Amino acid sequence: MKNIIFDMGNVLLSYNPEICLEHFFSCEKHRSIIRRELFQGPEWIEGDLGLLKDEERFYGVRKRVPEKLHEGLKACTLEWDMCMQPVSGAREFCDYIKKQGCRVYVLSNASSSFYRYFPRFLPFDYFDGMAVSCDIHIIKPDIRIYQYLLEKYALRPEECFFIDDIKKNVEGAAKAGIRGTVFQGDFKKLRGLEEFIHHV
Repeated sequence: MKNIIFDMGNVLLSYNPEICLEHFFSCEKHRSIIRRELFQGPEWIEGDLGLLKDEERFYGVRKRVPEKLHEGLKACTLEWDMCMQPVSGAREFCDYIKKQGCRVYVLSNASSSFYRYFPRFLPFDYFDGMAVSCDIHIIKPDIRIYQYLLEKYALRPEECFFIDDIKKNVEGAAKAGIRGTVFQGDFKKLRGLEEFIHHV
């Protein structure tokens, strides 16, 4: 195994919208509305596809949200990434991978704000390459996003291993010929995976 490909959200950086929701809304009923309409609404996907910037999401979502929540909605739209902080053990695991002589890549579904918050984890140049959905207008688990990364960096799929916290994304990688595993928050457990350690 020569190349380890990391998902970003909940693998390298935590993604927990509840932090933002609880910061701006004291009422669970209001949090529920914003959770559904912003974080689970079509504008969120459009952001990841690079069709909307974070601040532009507000204008579509507000049409489905009571006016009294617009101020909090706008704050959430602009500041949701307050929750994006390094996952415990992730930096050390990346260092471990590099010490094994492997190259490290990032493959993420993310809006353009990725470039603002990702350096909270590690500098961009720490990685050998990355592909972010907003730049290429394709999101996982579409097979084309994995193929894009492979082609961009001239990688052979059989020499790659993909780590993502969502099963369907790992399955998408498998369709592109890339082995992988569903990350469940434990890097120590990941180091012990037979399918992983026998190839790194």
